[in-house]
Amino acid sequence: MTLTRRQTIAGATAALAVPAGTAGDARAQASEPGDFEAMAGDLDQLHALVIHRGSAPVFERAFAGRGLDAPANVKSVSKTLLALLTGIGIARGALPGPDARVLPALGRAATGDVRDEITIGDLLSMRAGLASTSGAEYGAWVASPNWVDHVLGRDLVAEPGGRFIYSTGGWHLLGAALARGAGRDLHSLAQRWLGDPLDIEIAPWQRDPQGNYMGGNQMALSPRALARIGDMVLAEGRWNGDQVVPADWIATSLEPRGRSQWSGDRYGYGWFLTRLDGHAAAYGRGYGGQILAVVPDLDLTIAITSDPTLPARSEGHFGELRRLMGRIAASAAQGDL
Repeated sequence: MTLTRRQTIAGATAALAVPAGTAGDARAQASEPGDFEAMAGDLDQLHALVIHRGSAPVFERAFAGRGLDAPANVKSVSKTLLALLTGIGIARGALPGPDARVLPALGRAATGDVRDEITIGDLLSMRAGLASTSGAEYGAWVASPNWVDHVLGRDLVAEPGGRFIYSTGGWHLLGAALARGAGRDLHSLAQRWLGDPLDIEIAPWQRDPQGNYMGGNQMALSPRALARIGDMVLAEGRWNGDQVVPADWIATSLEPRGRSQWSGDRYGYGWFLTRLDGHAAAYGRGYGGQILAVVPDLDLTIAITSDPTLPARSEGHFGELRRLMGRIAASAAQGDL
């Protein structure tokens, strides 16, 4: 049975209601429509804003940066892209399903402890239980001689499949396992499986000392290319008549599995789950204010790139971007886009 756009995100919608008394209450309320372009123009860190409805551009503007067609470092939006690649890889037999254990997929022997129980789904939902390699731990990780070993050697701070722990290292394990299973490097897979079908370029990015492309960070796409990926997701994984990503994988990815302790948003497989102007939405977020967001019942895609060298905290630039996206969703809901 073919999924509709609304059915694709239906599994996430019920869980997007924010419990009363939390900081997310205001985010679930309707936003005031208005001049989002003027609001965007006031954001000093913002580089580009691309808005599509029904796969057609309705607003495109570069405020700074290298423009709408030049590659931009989308930082941790790479996690969202790797989650899509994982779904393709599973469908093609390069990886077993989400319930399969990670160590065999990496060609690693059992450790004899709970690390043996970490699954591909745990990595996709950032619930591996390993201490984070992000934030203050990021520098030591990327300076290590073997990134995979460093991640697997981290302390176990939770049970696999338990609480959400934001960590790029788990995504690097996933990218290494996918490349190993497919017999190609991660950049080649990204270009062949996503870039070529969508007629977009995905530039090479950072590698670890063993030559593995980083999983979950540093990928580079143009703002327009990023928006096209969102359009493909809204089209149930199809583009120009081809099934690029399995429709059931997109639905699975949007099922909530964890919750961010910072934003309060739920998390699926590579997607944060929230509401914009009261509408269920999913987004990928990267350092500095890089965003790919989709709002299925509005048929709306929002792609944002920002200065990748500056932080974008919830009370700072990212908070402003959330308000901007709420205003865009409000404008779309009222037929102004």
